[in-house]
Amino acid sequence: MDELTAIVRDINSILWGPWCLIPILVGAGIFFTFKLRFVQIRQFGRAFRHVFGGFSLKGEKAGSHGMTSFQSLATAVAAQVGTGNLAGVATAIAMGGPGAIFWMWLAAFFGMSTIFAEAVLGQLYRTKDPQGHITGGPAYYISKGLGFKPLATIFSVLIIIALGFIGNMVQANSISTAFQSAFNIPTWVSGLFIITLAGFIFIGGIKRIAGFAEKMVPLMASVYVLGSVYIILSFYNMIIPAFEQIFIGAFNPTAATGGVIGASVKEAIRYGVARGLFSNEAGMGSTPHAHAVARVKHPAEQGLAAIIGLFIDTFVVLNATAIVILVTGVVDGHTTGIVLTQNAFIKGMGDAGSGFVAICLFFAAFTTIVGWYFFAEQNVKYLFGYKPLNAFSVLVLAFLMMGSFLKVDLVWELADMFNGLMVIPNIIAVIGLYKLVGRALQDYEDNFLQDKRPMFGPSEKLTNRFASLQSAIRRTRRKANQSDEKV
Repeated sequence: MDELTAIVRDINSILWGPWCLIPILVGAGIFFTFKLRFVQIRQFGRAFRHVFGGFSLKGEKAGSHGMTSFQSLATAVAAQVGTGNLAGVATAIAMGGPGAIFWMWLAAFFGMSTIFAEAVLGQLYRTKDPQGHITGGPAYYISKGLGFKPLATIFSVLIIIALGFIGNMVQANSISTAFQSAFNIPTWVSGLFIITLAGFIFIGGIKRIAGFAEKMVPLMASVYVLGSVYIILSFYNMIIPAFEQIFIGAFNPTAATGGVIGASVKEAIRYGVARGLFSNEAGMGSTPHAHAVARVKHPAEQGLAAIIGLFIDTFVVLNATAIVILVTGVVDGHTTGIVLTQNAFIKGMGDAGSGFVAICLFFAAFTTIVGWYFFAEQNVKYLFGYKPLNAFSVLVLAFLMMGSFLKVDLVWELADMFNGLMVIPNIIAVIGLYKLVGRALQDYEDNFLQDKRPMFGPSEKLTNRFASLQSAIRRTRRKANQSDEKV
């Protein structure tokens, strides 16, 4: 077992190292940022108004016709905001120094354009399954857009393993470990509670998943951020020094911490970018499953919603953890992960800090379980249809139970590996279909917005305009390919 763990760890050091996924994902972000003319800046205000202009904790019920735009966003954010926002950022600081946060910001900024592209493609290539339910995701734009079904199959298999099984084991393990540490609750008790609650939500299908996400995600994020703000304001005199550590540490980690960590600039970049990408999931191919089923009037609208999702994940929730750790000064060069985050909250809140982190971790990790289950389920349907869904749900619950009481380093390493592997087919498709993303954005800005329609109209139904847009874009693409062949 130890030998296998070492092998997988070596694979991850290459896969998530400075010469593989990090430059690929950051490079994709830079590529789309310029191709889409800094859409994350130009359209940020409109994106914010689109998401929160009609905000409600009780939207129209989801069903075979899909989810509302906010429900889809909440489901995506549910998957994004997980252990990475509480434990992953602490690991990045412990291993790469405070400067790692700067590189997280940079990766997130460019990642906004990538996640916009993923959401738009999810909308353009969404379809109805044999039972008439709206569905979509990378498997569909890989198979229909690129015309490469084997690659779509590979992606689907990888995401089912990465998120449905192994990834959810990690989330369950984080919950049970935190509750045992904070409240001395046996791990098997936590496991039973997790699978009971998860099973209840899974059985309810898309309707219950959407309803849970739209209510729980805003509540979860608000409670955690408010608790963090309380601590940050309590240490208000350390706020400016904390930001100084981030900016100095980005280029001189030793100077930022007085040599406590001993990280290099290379390590600051590596841990900052890798953990940042792992948290915001831009380019990984997970969130397009939620954005594909959103009921919007134009594909670009959901792309804008995706930008806000990444902003919430990194610049709000993840930043809250990072600043709390830095203002409380608990970085000692030895403690890492969730323990470092708990130490920071204990210093800020007293003994209640450990319990606060454990409860927030529960909600963050559990919402991720629900989001990841939904993403994996879409790929089970893509590969096998509806028949195996009940068996798949039972298997996921079994993996959640095992993850609750098994502390196995190999599981964590395998999660990192499969998460990394599924990036490759997704990025190939997203880059390969970049022209469609650009044309969809151009149509949105030049045509859709010029109609001066209400930004928050009452109708959530698919319009003829949306259908004609897909046809127009595909006709343009076919003509472009024919022209290339003649040349």
